[in-house]
Amino acid sequence: MTKVTTRPFGSWEGREVTLYTLDNGETSVSVMSLGATLQSICTKDKAGNTVDVLLGYDTPQEYMSHGGYLGACIGRHANRIKNASFDLGGKTYQVNKNENNNNLHGGPNGYDRRFFDVQVITLGEDQAIACKLYDEDMSAGFPGNVAVTVVYSLSADNALKLDYTASTDADTVVNLTNHAYFNLNGSGIGTIVNHKMKIYAPFYTPVDEDCCPTGEILSVKGTVFDFTDFTTIADGIDRVPDMAITGGYDHNWVLDAPAGQLNLAAETIGDQTGIRLKPSTTLPGIQFYAGNGMDECKGKNGVDHHKRDAFCLETQYFPNSTSVPFFPTPFLKAGETYRSVTVYQLCKE
Repeated sequence: MTKVTTRPFGSWEGREVTLYTLDNGETSVSVMSLGATLQSICTKDKAGNTVDVLLGYDTPQEYMSHGGYLGACIGRHANRIKNASFDLGGKTYQVNKNENNNNLHGGPNGYDRRFFDVQVITLGEDQAIACKLYDEDMSAGFPGNVAVTVVYSLSADNALKLDYTASTDADTVVNLTNHAYFNLNGSGIGTIVNHKMKIYAPFYTPVDEDCCPTGEILSVKGTVFDFTDFTTIADGIDRVPDMAITGGYDHNWVLDAPAGQLNLAAETIGDQTGIRLKPSTTLPGIQFYAGNGMDECKGKNGVDHHKRDAFCLETQYFPNSTSVPFFPTPFLKAGETYRSVTVYQLCKE
């Protein structure tokens, strides 16, 4: 049975921050009210030791001062919008730029920097938390008043479920994800390049000079993007053809499953602990980011963060899908409801 406990977690800009911890007796997950941010995920490894597989910080100030969006809820639009503009309903919307000419992860004041109203709820016999945010019309340049809810729940078999819903009063864009940084050997243990990974995707979307999809959908077969069988990350990470742009893996994979159904998207195994992460999603794409541009800084408990000390598997609509007509669309019409589910299943070898 999962229970939720709370404790103060400092403050930011004069507002108190609360940490909510879901605990099922084997695995615990902590979520910060600022950014609905995943702050820790502690679980057992193959030897029975407790391992925190999530990188993060000890204070809200560190989350706000460092880059990378560690563990944060991302919105209104995850990943990149090229030239920070899109057309909708016969009108061109210019949204805030924060990565050269791109809008990245919702802009400089995205959901990662917003306070969520968090409530402890009951799902069956378990407690969970519902994180709610009201995003006003033209916030960061996006049209429509949008009400967002993310429910975090933890099952008895160590599955962390992120259940997203959103509604709007005007046609808009909604593409929500979480930017958790995982190291399955443990936070601060070192590089993730010896992890083994499998991605259930026969295609990927190559990127241009702005790290945005070119509009092509290419086969992974015979390339460094082929993770259709378990592959050590190190095998291809320094042979990515656009290294000068991405620094390694930072690409969207096109999942081999019907969108709207919950399907297994990937599996990753920690080479030291045997901890296995199995994300499933209802969304059509997943971004594998290998931490190529991570801040060199101190993380939780004083551990060092370095380049490639963590990986992200961000479930999503494809980057820049606002401008590529044949990509799955992130547009949400007035009066309709956005819904997506992502599950991070933790298990041991």
